[in-house]
Amino acid sequence: MNTFFEIETRGQGTYEFTRDVTRWVDGAGLRDGLLTLFICHTSASLLVMENADPEVQVDLRNYVARLVPPTTDPSMSYLTHTYEGPDDMPAHIKAALLPVSLQIPIMDGHLALGTWQGLYVFEHRDRPHRRQVAAHISG
Repeated sequence: MNTFFEIETRGQGTYEFTRDVTRWVDGAGLRDGLLTLFICHTSASLLVMENADPEVQVDLRNYVARLVPPTTDPSMSYLTHTYEGPDDMPAHIKAALLPVSLQIPIMDGHLALGTWQGLYVFEHRDRPHRRQVAAHISG
């Protein structure tokens, strides 16, 4: 069973789409299996992350921004792929460092996520995008 999820982003940050995936998995009628998610882009990532305290998302974004600043930062002057904007090559680096696919078990017909876990697209570009996440359930 396959589908795509479209996630609208408004710039750098995390965008939860747990409800959409949960609804799809619950409707699949499969008791046990494995969900695979794959983001179809080179400047965004996927995360399983805490969804209870929004400060976690803020801290995560700030940490990754410090780890890989835009090309306007003097520490990034060595980069050559700069013609698509100061956020582009850093976005590719972030996507290379963070997961672009996830696997989550399906047990008793439901995602085996922990109490405070959610599924997120981590947008690494400054401007809004429509991100596609491919989903596959095997059982």
